[in-house]
Amino acid sequence: MQVLVRLIVTLGMLYVIPAGLRLIDPAGLRRTARIWPLLAAPGALCLWLPRGAPAAAFAALYAAATLALAARAPARLLRALRTASGGTRTLAPAEIAVFTALVSPSVAGTALVAERAGYRLFGFDLDILALTVPHFHFAGFTAALVAGLVCRAAAPDRGAAPARWAAYSVPGGTLLVLLGYFVDDWVELAGAVVLTGGMWAVALMTWREIRPAARDRATGALLAASATVLVATMLLALWWALGEAADLVHPTLTWMAATHGLGNALGFALCSLLAWRRLAGDATRREETTP
Repeated sequence: MQVLVRLIVTLGMLYVIPAGLRLIDPAGLRRTARIWPLLAAPGALCLWLPRGAPAAAFAALYAAATLALAARAPARLLRALRTASGGTRTLAPAEIAVFTALVSPSVAGTALVAERAGYRLFGFDLDILALTVPHFHFAGFTAALVAGLVCRAAAPDRGAAPARWAAYSVPGGTLLVLLGYFVDDWVELAGAVVLTGGMWAVALMTWREIRPAARDRATGALLAASATVLVATMLLALWWALGEAADLVHPTLTWMAATHGLGNALGFALCSLLAWRRLAGDATRREETTP
């Protein structure tokens, strides 16, 4: 399991985050996305070192980069406040999802430092801390990012309601799962239910709204794969959370890493980001050719 988790986390650090930043804000986050692999390299390296001071020092360098990224989120959230009719200041649900995406890597970075130092942060087992790192790269960063992208792209007539639900519930479910770490397994189960509902809404909107609009078969296939994988991987997440809370038979952490974790990393996150980058490229080319 350790080797598999390290490979998944390495993918999240070196590719998923910089690719996601380009989708969030191609202009404002361009420089951060460009240099992110350099900032993430110490974090990726520390995964393959034995626990101890050198590994923790490399992890701390990566954690500093994630905290700097999180520090940009509040200012972005304030700028995103829009004035609605009647002068009410509200936030678009997509921006709440993007805020969650920008903050989530800092949770992963903090857990990584503690795990690499062999320190049981808040009393958590080192295995739990190790799994927190991929969870907040993918369930935190990528899931919230894609939920925000789907919400931005949803058709106002048919897709507004499920897209808004996804943009609210993915951040909400992620927060509940994190809270469940400190409270009890039932809160974590509630978070898993909310998060699953949000991710299934993402899958539905991807399949029904985004995939048919793809201009080529490759993009459509990537979107179809990401939507299909989500149905299975989130069922596994529900099974595991229910088993933990109700003391029922459920998959082991090793089995979850090999199925839920690998499926979300490759089938959902990687396919989604590749597809959305192709969609963004198509949109840019159309703008350049429009007179």
